[in-house]
Amino acid sequence: MGSKWRKVKLALGMNLCVYGPRNHVADNDDDYDSLPPPPPSQRRSDAALLSPPCDWTSVPATPAPASNRLRLSKSLSRSSSKKTCSICLASMRRGDGQAIFTAECSHSFHFQCIASNVKHGNQICPVCRAKWKEIPFQGPTDRAARNNNDEFMTVLRRLPPPRSNSARNPAPIFQSPEPSIFNDDESLDHKIDSTNTTFSDNKTPTDNLNHGRKVNIKTYTEVSTVVKSHKLDSFTVLLHLKAPASHSQTPRAPVDLVTVLDISGSMAGTKLALLKRAMGFVIQNLGPNDRLAVIAFSSTARRLFPLRRMSETGRQQALQAVNSLVANGGTNIAEGLRKGAKVMEDRREKNPVSSIILLSDGQDTYTITQNRPNYEMLLPLSVRPNDSSTFKIPVHAFGFGGDHDASSMHSISEASGGTFSFIETEGIIQDAFAQCIGGLLSVVVKDLRVGIECVGPTVYIGSLKAGSYHNRVMPDRKTGSIDVGDLYADEERDFLVSVNVPVEETSILKVSCVYTDPLTKEFVKLEGEEVRIERNNDVAKISIEVDRQQNRIRAAEAMATARALAENGDLAGAVSALESFRKVLLETASARSGDRLCASLEAEVKEMEERMASRHVYEASGRAYILSGLSSHSWQRATARGDSTDGSSLVQAYQTPSMVEMVTRSQASLLGSPSGQRLLRPMWSSFGSQPKPR
Repeated sequence: MGSKWRKVKLALGMNLCVYGPRNHVADNDDDYDSLPPPPPSQRRSDAALLSPPCDWTSVPATPAPASNRLRLSKSLSRSSSKKTCSICLASMRRGDGQAIFTAECSHSFHFQCIASNVKHGNQICPVCRAKWKEIPFQGPTDRAARNNNDEFMTVLRRLPPPRSNSARNPAPIFQSPEPSIFNDDESLDHKIDSTNTTFSDNKTPTDNLNHGRKVNIKTYTEVSTVVKSHKLDSFTVLLHLKAPASHSQTPRAPVDLVTVLDISGSMAGTKLALLKRAMGFVIQNLGPNDRLAVIAFSSTARRLFPLRRMSETGRQQALQAVNSLVANGGTNIAEGLRKGAKVMEDRREKNPVSSIILLSDGQDTYTITQNRPNYEMLLPLSVRPNDSSTFKIPVHAFGFGGDHDASSMHSISEASGGTFSFIETEGIIQDAFAQCIGGLLSVVVKDLRVGIECVGPTVYIGSLKAGSYHNRVMPDRKTGSIDVGDLYADEERDFLVSVNVPVEETSILKVSCVYTDPLTKEFVKLEGEEVRIERNNDVAKISIEVDRQQNRIRAAEAMATARALAENGDLAGAVSALESFRKVLLETASARSGDRLCASLEAEVKEMEERMASRHVYEASGRAYILSGLSSHSWQRATARGDSTDGSSLVQAYQTPSMVEMVTRSQASLLGSPSGQRLLRPMWSSFGSQPKPR
């Protein structure tokens, strides 16, 4: 205890203020109250810290009475017990061993959190954006003190007076100039980690990695049998694809991820704090072979953090960069995406999986005109599909709150091959990010293309129902293809093919697919079984599998129709279109059999009808909810929608086990329970790529 008070005395002699551990200063609240306050002439902030050395300020360094030099904030002992830090969102309770800094604008933070902000050049309040005259920083103590778990000496620095008009504008996040070419990405070090994988004597490592890692192809016909003498003008065949599962002892493909984050003025306060927490979760769950870059945009855009591997050092640097974010300015989505695309375009090396995450809570006021909006202008050409319709870089867009431009965010994701999620409730932003990266960290199939070929000489393809996936039928209508792109582990895709079959024909189609294994770079080609129909005079049995997928496609079509009507001001017509589909749905064979997918469709349609109750409700949430639903159905991929990621909506029909695991981990981290802490291992540990022991 004596050594601690020596440090206090030393600090007083240096004209600095020290936060001492609470239990070494006072044993109860009365002891805090008994400390005399300084006279009004010496009060500055609620922290009441002493003037730093004279080269930082013009205040004389003449010592004042010791009682005035060490005044502990009452907010630390009382009101802070009911507060949370706006940066880390953790509680600021008395006796938890953490120093509390209260600025002159009256907002309080953990000292460690706000000191990290200041370290990166921020000199304004993260909550109210008030310009501070005094900023906190940390002074290191000696090694012996750190080994004894003593606190670092914390001091306050008086800022020099502003020059000219610089005080009107917040300090930039980083003072260093931004390079013109983003070719400074950290080098890759790809090695298949087989430390947890046992290879048998008669198998090569590649054979072992590919064991069970094949796409599964199944086909279903709409009825089991067809009358011999009947001609089929429009006969439906379901193509069902399922990606291989992930295994705990199988390494995964590493990811290049660029996050493009809105830090406009409307993000100030709770929104920005929750975004920082969500980004912290993403950073902690990326592996040492994954790379992350951070773009922040408001009126302009800046690369806040270059493309770096998420090693232990990389994670800490990325967390510091994210914690330095300050909300201010307008919303320039196009410029943010341009910077994000440039990071991807200029990188020297590429990980097998690449993606951009875009989050915004507002509307682009720099590129889009409200009269005749052209949303294509927001998406850079470098991330759009090329002539062969292969998606380059999917942009997974997240609309945050009720004021974002859902139409533009949906258009961006749709054009790039990504998904659009609607985050209605601020608190689920971390779960929404978790669901997204749960998929990205489990990609097992790259550039998948499905091929369809008619077998019989007089069999022809009528149409392909493939949602937003690019598909084509050749002019002779004998062959067709669907560009599926990447698949997450355990992910499924269903496509409907309509064919014309003449009398007596039994052989219909052959289905095949080609793709690349992202881990081994191996090109894989698979042939499915030939599709045949049985002809007899028995009563035909309807396929539930085909019927439920037909209902899914009809639901998406009804949603698109309702949205078009609502945009034209006909909310009653929109509700009527949804209600008409719901009545038809309930009469189908799959719905009557109790199919869960159909039950989810019905619940989703009801929710959409409620969100079209008035123009105000539609503008606030209905449009975003419908567009997120259309995105989910058209890509057959899970999106966050409304105020939950684990509700009863159809979004759960597309969730993969990896997504569910990551969302569970996110929710456990928010609860902070002991059982949750056991779940909080990095995602990459599930796939066999583990960091080296320290």
